[in-house]
Amino acid sequence: MHSISLGFFSISATQLLMLGSLLLAAGVGHIVGKPKKVGVLDLLLGMTLAGLVVARIVFVAIWFPLYLASPLSMLDIRDGGFHMWAGVVTGLAFGAWRCWKRQELVAPLTAGLLAAFVVGDMAGASHISAMSKEADLPAYNLNTLDGKPTTLAKLAHGKPVIVNLWASWCPPCRREMPALAEAQRRHKDMVFIFVNQDTDVAAAKQFISDTHLVIDNVVLDPAGQIPQAVGSSALPTTLFYDGGKHMVDLHIGGFSIASFSDALDKFTETLKKNEHAK
Repeated sequence: MHSISLGFFSISATQLLMLGSLLLAAGVGHIVGKPKKVGVLDLLLGMTLAGLVVARIVFVAIWFPLYLASPLSMLDIRDGGFHMWAGVVTGLAFGAWRCWKRQELVAPLTAGLLAAFVVGDMAGASHISAMSKEADLPAYNLNTLDGKPTTLAKLAHGKPVIVNLWASWCPPCRREMPALAEAQRRHKDMVFIFVNQDTDVAAAKQFISDTHLVIDNVVLDPAGQIPQAVGSSALPTTLFYDGGKHMVDLHIGGFSIASFSDALDKFTETLKKNEHAK
């Protein structure tokens, strides 16, 4: 599974892995530092917070022009806009600085981070292997808004595909839809497919009508076949498939214009690398 849902709350497998790694690092650090009565949980939390703050600042700086239309959105971290390597470097630098001031932290922190890295790497590899069977474009029969049968592959026309799983009752789905609609208008080299999860077809039609969105390739999946096939019950979920209809990326949660632009850049770069590798 790519995500786990608890009522209206969803957490991705990546977030679970990060949380588990943090707890493991704290546990191993506690064991190693116990003889000297040294714990590293506070330090790990400080490293995580420092890393997240800098990762967000760097991401916003990179995409600053896209945030200008709505400056307060810079603070809305729900769009998933973080620069990973800036965060990692900052977190490690913060940890090194604290260890320099308190030498007794070096051994427990190092042991904790090494344990988290090794176990996290193994768990990540296992997750990727387990999910490989869900990596192909699902072949279920779906219906268009006017009731015509179709499939994702039929709509794709052999092009790279971006599949967005959404519902009219889902707030982050509603927030991100204008950004996705604009991207669909601009990127004709890719196919965008919006797979609606409403059990009431009228609700999906009403949402599109009320918001005056101009979007193509809206299909209905009231039985939730596609989320089950890809292993993600969270909404929204956005899936990126190459021209061979193999999943190359997945994003759980809503996008902003900036974070979706970043995801599109990474997707395009992946497509280029795959093309050169042939």
